[in-house]
Amino acid sequence: MTSTTPAPRRRGRPPRTEATDAPATRDRILGAAREEFSQRGYEKTSVRGIAKAAGVDSALVHHYFGTKEQVFEAAVETALAPALDVRDATLDGPLDDIGERLARLILGLWENPATRAPLLAIVRSAVNNEAAATVFRRLVTSQLMRRVAARMEAPDAELRVELAAAQLVGIMMIRYVIKAEPLASADMEQIIQRVAPVVQGHLTNP
Repeated sequence: MTSTTPAPRRRGRPPRTEATDAPATRDRILGAAREEFSQRGYEKTSVRGIAKAAGVDSALVHHYFGTKEQVFEAAVETALAPALDVRDATLDGPLDDIGERLARLILGLWENPATRAPLLAIVRSAVNNEAAATVFRRLVTSQLMRRVAARMEAPDAELRVELAAAQLVGIMMIRYVIKAEPLASADMEQIIQRVAPVVQGHLTNP
């Protein structure tokens, strides 16, 4: 009698049926990765844990993304995608009101529940782990802040841009991560009206 026991799953590159479903599989892995990084932090998250949460083999995670750091970087890029999609309109406009546009762009991501959750996972990991922090800084700097610095004529353009970024990151941390009052429940429009001139000053004041 012929045995009907299925052959064990082969490790390594994904089978052809899995390869044809690559976009869905990648999305599932990224979703699981964000959840794992959020719940466990960067150090306690493993590729094996991400694979288990996504319902795939660990080899499939390595196949699509590589190392844990590369999985984290892909998760950061995915979370920043809404900002990157509109960055050209935000960053290429006039410099005389770029402070407000940047504040609305960055803080708007945190006001949106759909983008807030993955960003929280990323920031919490970056706060507690230098490797995660390096990935986060590199992407934010290269994708957003250097675009602004490149348009400025000031000799200290990069310092100005980093000071502006620090202003916005500080609000992000206090309002959304630490949730300190009264900032945590303050009206967003009021916050933007107060912080935009400060960001603008860092970027364009003499």
